[in-house]
Amino acid sequence: MTEIRDLDGTATLAAYRDRSLSPREAVSDALARIDRYGPDLDAFVLVDRDGAMQAAAASEARWARGEPRGPLDGLAFTVKDNIAWAGHPMRRGSLTTSDTPAAENAPIVDRLLEAGAVPLGKTTMPEYGWKGLGDSTHTGPTRNPWDTGTTTGGSSAGAAAAAALNLGLLHIGTDGAGSIRIPAAFCGVYGLKPSFGRVPAFPPSPFGPVAHLGPLTRTVRDSALMMQAIARPDPRDMAASLVEPPDYTAGLEDGVRGLRIAWSPRLGFAASVDPEVARLTEAAARAFADLGATVEEADPGFSDPVETLNGIWLVGAWCVLRGIPEEKRHLVEPALRAAAERGRGIAAPDFVAALNARGALFTAMARFHRTYDLLLTPSLAVPAFAVGHLTPPDGRYGDDWLNWTPFSYPFNLTGQPAASVPCGLTAAGLPVGLQIVGPMGADARVLAASRAFEAARPWPVLAAPRVTHAG
Repeated sequence: MTEIRDLDGTATLAAYRDRSLSPREAVSDALARIDRYGPDLDAFVLVDRDGAMQAAAASEARWARGEPRGPLDGLAFTVKDNIAWAGHPMRRGSLTTSDTPAAENAPIVDRLLEAGAVPLGKTTMPEYGWKGLGDSTHTGPTRNPWDTGTTTGGSSAGAAAAAALNLGLLHIGTDGAGSIRIPAAFCGVYGLKPSFGRVPAFPPSPFGPVAHLGPLTRTVRDSALMMQAIARPDPRDMAASLVEPPDYTAGLEDGVRGLRIAWSPRLGFAASVDPEVARLTEAAARAFADLGATVEEADPGFSDPVETLNGIWLVGAWCVLRGIPEEKRHLVEPALRAAAERGRGIAAPDFVAALNARGALFTAMARFHRTYDLLLTPSLAVPAFAVGHLTPPDGRYGDDWLNWTPFSYPFNLTGQPAASVPCGLTAAGLPVGLQIVGPMGADARVLAASRAFEAARPWPVLAAPRVTHAG
């Protein structure tokens, strides 16, 4: 018999329709497993059990009447702790924030609730989402279900850990320099950073020009279902698309036959890629040829844009610190304070120059996509490493976490859709991700390519955490 934990959203909805499963049973199962695995993972800031069961009961009543509210009715979801969920605190992984409840929902939460989805709780993140790791001064380290001695990555740390164990089917992530794709790669799940503005954001992120919202799920189909709801316009976000989204599920099985795909193992500038990551991602890229695509090795032709990112992102970090009362700033993680002080020193003309450089990078990628329908790269340069470290402890990537994430942040600058799909396990049993990048607005193409790979190369999933460190 199939366990509830093994069902994706499509199968769960089918079970609701034929009455073989109820929303209350599904939500109860998720809550029980959150309780069971919470001490091993530390993936949740809070869990609203009473609210979840009330919402599940209401969903069950709608299904009994044959009147589901929307396409996600009864599917459980989680909210990253930098996203507003009315009636619940938004701590942002920081000791400087308060438990004052949010007054209104963010657009992404409103859309999921309107579609009938059931909120379970809020997931962990590093302080203000400033780094690609999962530890914070507020909650401590979030641990990777594949090996609890290793990091989940971040900043959507708890969301990815929850997705790996199906602690809820749909998980809200944010991505300002890789924060959906990094933990997706480390935790062996699917993560999509949609085109910039495709998913409305409110309140705005301090890293707004490069910040995206999107799904983290076990399967591509669940991300497509989630995008159906969250990609709708909202007047609170001036940068959001005003166009209704396409049906992301309609062409999901269209495959990649006839597409021309570029494979770039180093993006032309990545100094070091772990040998196992290089081997697994190259084999995954070549698999697209077996699916009917033309795969060619080609680099986009730009140099490392990390200074462009820093010219924007560090200013955002200063905006964060400036908004914290002086008497609380000593509570901020020292490395974040140092980054913010660097941002404080960036002059206005240099910030504008970084924005203009971002535009030039966008244009370069738009030209690249005249030739190639998709670009494939490794998601990260390394597999997950020991929890509690900012970079791999062997020192090969120095002390800056951006050194092991060279494939992610360029596409925050361009705003293009980019996804991480699991593509294999290292000898130590840790997941590796392949990144699929599409032209601006081609989110449906990225989803379809992701689904084609998933169908051809199904990725392994976990039933329970692999506990190697219980501290």
